[in-house]
This record gives sequence, structure tokens and C-alpha cells, in this order.
Amino acid sequence: MVYKASLDKTAIIITAAITVLFAVIIGGQYSVIKNAGKAVPILTTLACLAIYLISYAFRPLGYAVTDQELVVRRPLSNVRLKRTEIRSAQRVDRDTTGGSIRTFGVGGLFGYYGHFANFALGRMTWYATRRDKAVLVTTKTNKKIVLTPDEPDSLVAALTA
Repeated sequence: MVYKASLDKTAIIITAAITVLFAVIIGGQYSVIKNAGKAVPILTTLACLAIYLISYAFRPLGYAVTDQELVVRRPLSNVRLKRTEIRSAQRVDRDTTGGSIRTFGVGGLFGYYGHFANFALGRMTWYATRRDKAVLVTTKTNKKIVLTPDEPDSLVAALTA
């Protein structure tokens, strides 16, 4: 079964704002050449493009559950977790994931993904597109993964069946 993962309003706003910001930065680099005849700061342009494209390539698109595995669908490379490795799957509320600190990852540009931590759950890996409707998947090695499908109860039921 395939589960959609829609962006929340905050992620939409952050993605739009960063898109505009990067366009202004890159466009501003070229107006400097036109108006002042200076060299293009190519590193700034490349850095903006790299951040944007890498964030786009690793964003979660949705989730799929098969008989053998849980798949986090992404444009560049899917993340696969064998169902035999899953100890539990449960809904968690926003209070439980709230206060999470991003330790290495993306916090709003096309979603929330990477490594996060908080006092309630400890270290986690997020493949999320919103900050509500969270499902916590815990593996047999105690790895915690946060997913945010549009239909969280259905995903939990599929993983616990």
C-alpha cells in the first residue's frame, strides 16, 4: 500500500521563501556583472543550487508498505527497512515530537528529514513532511524513525498487521 505525505503550511512557506531568497541571491549575482562589470561570485550561486537540489533530491515523497518492507519514497534513493526489523509502530502526538532539535538534516525545505533529537524520544531519524500526524517506527535495534503520512492510522495498521 502507498501512503501520501503532504507538506504542512510551515514547510510550504519555508520552501517558497527559500526558493525566492535563492532566486534573488542568484539573480543579484548576475546584476552585479551587468551594472558594475565585476566577476560573478560563482561559489555563492553553486552553493545555493547545491543546497536546493540536494534538499529536493532527498525529500520524502511518501511511504509504501509491502509484505517484506517499509519504503520511504524519495526522488534520488529510497530508504528501505525490512519489516522483520520493525519492533513497533505507533502514533505519536505533536507534544511528543515537539521540542525536537535538528542535529543534522533539513528543517522545512521540502519537509523535515535527517537526524533529530528530543528529551522524550532521544535520537531519531525523520522522513517527515509535516509536524503533525507522526508515526514512530522503532526497530529491534532501538532505532527510532518518524514518518508523517496523510493517513497515519492506516500506516500503523499496515505495519502492525
